Amino acid sequence: MSSPDDLTTGAAGRAPYQPSAVQRERERIRRRTARRSWLLAGASTLVAVAALAVAVGSAPGWPRVRASFFDPAKAESALPKVLDGLWLNIRVTALCAVLILLLGLGLALLRTLRGPVFFPLRALAVGYVDLFRGLPVLLVIFLLGFGAPALRLKGLPKEAIFWGAAALVLTYSAYVAEVFRAGIEAVPQTQRLAARALGLRSGAAMRFVVLPQAVRAVAPALLNDLVSLQKDSGLIAVLGVVDAIRAAQIQTASDFNFTPYVVAGALFVALTVPLARFTDWYARRRNWQGAGGSAL
Repeated sequence: MSSPDDLTTGAAGRAPYQPSAVQRERERIRRRTARRSWLLAGASTLVAVAALAVAVGSAPGWPRVRASFFDPAKAESALPKVLDGLWLNIRVTALCAVLILLLGLGLALLRTLRGPVFFPLRALAVGYVDLFRGLPVLLVIFLLGFGAPALRLKGLPKEAIFWGAAALVLTYSAYVAEVFRAGIEAVPQTQRLAARALGLRSGAAMRFVVLPQAVRAVAPALLNDLVSLQKDSGLIAVLGVVDAIRAAQIQTASDFNFTPYVVAGALFVALTVPLARFTDWYARRRNWQGAGGSAL
């Protein structure tokens, strides 16, 4: 039976690794430099914040702005209504995200079909992507929210929230389709050829070999799209849907105090920033360049 001393040695009987004096000195210098950098960053940040506070606080119109935008009593009274509206934004974002992923993936697959017989499908997918990438999101919401219910289509709801969500799905699926297509085309052709050589059909090769690699490659870009979707879900307020922004507008209309807008903005930031930081962390982990940018 091996003794504890034997377990501390390597397979060849060597002693476990111990850093040299030079290596320990390097690590000590790195830690000291890191602490100094954090201290300098914190001090410079405090100085910048203090300077900004002094500049804003000394402005002649600051008392009126503070009363109109940063009223604690108004914020406390508006918070419950704005939170109810924010819950609607969260539900719309979650549902739209699922539909956007499915529709975007379907469009990307149509654009990657080979052969002249599939040209109509490819042309349809290209036309869809070009159309909805060229239209502003707000304009699509207006067109569907005010125009589609007037058609009185059977089987489709007339509620504004349905058409507002449909506008988000149609618009964002065009961007997500291009993200998926870029990921699919980034997979080397040799992967497809190897899958076919193993006996997989074209569809099975796409499903089991190409798509898993493509999705992992474009996951940071998809997360960026989700961040943008989370913010743009507030655009459905233009159709009269009582979300966080619309609830803030209703609260503001009673006394023309704009603090509820600040409350709504703070809540959106509280939702968006953690997701954006997670996106950056995941992108760095994947060694992906360009993290943190919006797809729109």
